[in-house]
Amino acid sequence: MSNLEDRPDEMTCAGTVTPGVEIMTPRDVPLGGPRAMRVRRTLPQRQRSLIGAWCFVDHYGPDRVADTGGMVVAPHPHTGLQTVSWLFTGEVEHRDSAGNHAMVRPGEVNLMTAGRGISHSEVSPADTTTLHGAQLWVALPSSDRFVDPGFAHHAPSPVTGSGWTARVFLGSLLGDTSPVPTYTPLLGAELLLDPGTTLAVDVDETFEHGVLVDAGVLSVEGVETKKDDLAYVPPGRTTLTLTAYDELVRLLLLGGPPFGERIVMWWNIVARTHEEVVAWRSDWQAQITRDGAVVADSQDVAPGRFGTVVGDHLPPIPAPPLPHVRLSPRT
Repeated sequence: MSNLEDRPDEMTCAGTVTPGVEIMTPRDVPLGGPRAMRVRRTLPQRQRSLIGAWCFVDHYGPDRVADTGGMVVAPHPHTGLQTVSWLFTGEVEHRDSAGNHAMVRPGEVNLMTAGRGISHSEVSPADTTTLHGAQLWVALPSSDRFVDPGFAHHAPSPVTGSGWTARVFLGSLLGDTSPVPTYTPLLGAELLLDPGTTLAVDVDETFEHGVLVDAGVLSVEGVETKKDDLAYVPPGRTTLTLTAYDELVRLLLLGGPPFGERIVMWWNIVARTHEEVVAWRSDWQAQITRDGAVVADSQDVAPGRFGTVVGDHLPPIPAPPLPHVRLSPRT
């Protein structure tokens, strides 16, 4: 997903810290489009850029497409990351310059590896009336950030227990393991908790975790976490205790060992230096402009690092202007 109005490096300021658990509250961000579909962004924030290798968390809906105009994100570039798309309601059509064409559907993960460079588009089809889901990014480690672009899809089978259901889309949890490849150890799962349910989840003590609440109010290690909040739990626990109060809770559980690398995030780029951002922005602009203007059809972009999104005819999204200050790495 590309953000037309905002930059990932402009961090959220809101958040409260409780011993052991940090509650990060979202800010509302417009994605652009005819009626400016909006998302709730909880990562990155000023005080925290990463949870494991997870570097970007956008949460949206449920939104009536008739009101928002749906998702119409024309071809745009990515480098140095993997995108993870997870829906609760609706569908989104994915196309990319590696030739992949797939639908994003509820309960099925689509993971796109940008690596050295890819471009893609995301458009909700005409028969989707409601959109509700999350768009997540994973930073690639230095050893793998120039890999070839790729794509993976997985529909995890539900794992169930007394008062709970889980779908593990990345990593391992509750006896299930996702086959989707990642370049650092990661955890990604959707959990549903019935009212009054307490679930003690065995987790890797080397991981830090993020708990994004989509519905209901949840206790995370005794700390109240409200709808749309992201609770950060530092490494060191072998069990994570989650308790639903008096209503159904749906959450995403994310995790991974501390990333250990400083990154520069700007627009749709995860880099290591300001100079890389400048160069990759220039590469994209060179591909999509003719005689000083952006091409009207994405099939007319020039060959280059980011390729051509197969089958998409929307005009590509130009890169925003660079800030007047040097972009600094964050951890």
